[in-house]
Amino acid sequence: MATATASLPAAVICIGMAGSGKTTFMQRLNAHLHAKKKPPYIINLDPAVKNVPFDRNIDIRDSVDYKEVMKQYNLGPNGAIMTCLNLFATKIDQVIGILEQRAQSITGILVDTPGQIECFVWSASGTIITDALASTFPTVIAYIIDTPRTTSPATFMANMLYACSILYKTKLPMILVFNKTDVQSHDFAHEWMTDFEAFQTALRKDEDDELRQGGGGGGGGSGYMGNLLNSMSLMLEEFYKHLSLVGVSAMAGTGIDDFLAAVREKVVEYESEYRPELEKMRKKTEEEKVAKQQKELDKLMKDMQVDTAMQTSAGSSGSGASKPEPIQVDVLSDFDSDEEGGEMIERDEDEEPRRIGDEEGLQARYQQALAEDREKGGPQGQSTLDEESFMKYLMANR
Repeated sequence: MATATASLPAAVICIGMAGSGKTTFMQRLNAHLHAKKKPPYIINLDPAVKNVPFDRNIDIRDSVDYKEVMKQYNLGPNGAIMTCLNLFATKIDQVIGILEQRAQSITGILVDTPGQIECFVWSASGTIITDALASTFPTVIAYIIDTPRTTSPATFMANMLYACSILYKTKLPMILVFNKTDVQSHDFAHEWMTDFEAFQTALRKDEDDELRQGGGGGGGGSGYMGNLLNSMSLMLEEFYKHLSLVGVSAMAGTGIDDFLAAVREKVVEYESEYRPELEKMRKKTEEEKVAKQQKELDKLMKDMQVDTAMQTSAGSSGSGASKPEPIQVDVLSDFDSDEEGGEMIERDEDEEPRRIGDEEGLQARYQQALAEDREKGGPQGQSTLDEESFMKYLMANR
């Protein structure tokens, strides 16, 4: 198989509907490369297959048990396949690491996928696996088609639409592999894809055959379906230009060299067209990631500034509250101080205010008041003040 560079082998992802001969094609391709002394590195991603007629380097069945998944998760066949792929996709980084280690010693990578196309192509795990391979190795999609079942214009168009959807889903170079050419030649398909008038002629012929047989137009040759096929064939004419078509017989072994030549062409196309686009998408993703991180950082810094401002404001208001202006309270000592000359007041925490030298003044006033009361002549020479203690007098004069 061709390599994009001297160190990286090409990866071929084989996709095909059930019964298209995909596994047999893989076996024939593997045998052909071994005969040329260029053994490929094979990965099996079909967890439900019972027997695989070729040796695998990596097998999904070694990692997950399909029947056990159905039993434990109570799933049907398709749901179990998707779940197995999901579980395997969580280890895809390990698979890529192994492939990178073997890159110098292998000439190609072959990937076999489940026959239920939608389980791989349209699942998140299928996208993860495909993108992981394509981001590291030049990757090509090989869409396997059952040639004998595509001779009708309707079934041919259905296969083309499926191929179109896979192409735009994976965004990778694609090769249409018409298998079983030992039973039915693929020349009609090549003609229909390159000549619009030839497909129209085949569509009218199919319509005439249905009319002769008294059919109701179910084959797609008349009525609404015929008009739809005409329109789609015209629309897909541009799409066909981006595809390579080869006919092979997995049973007889013919056409394998043509397929390998098409792979080499698609690898060149990958390097010239798909890799720059892939790098562009990767760069865009990194820029978006950096922009998102910067936005989150700016938001965090803004929140921190708001918190700091709130704390500063709270601290300022708190410091102001902790040191309020003293409230001026008029006390009796203030008025006394005006009369007595305004001596300095000494105040203890648990004591009432007291004026220094106040005891002598109170004592003199007490003696004067007692003498005046005695001059007035109270009963038995005793006055009411005489019966009170000095402390009561003090309390009365406060």
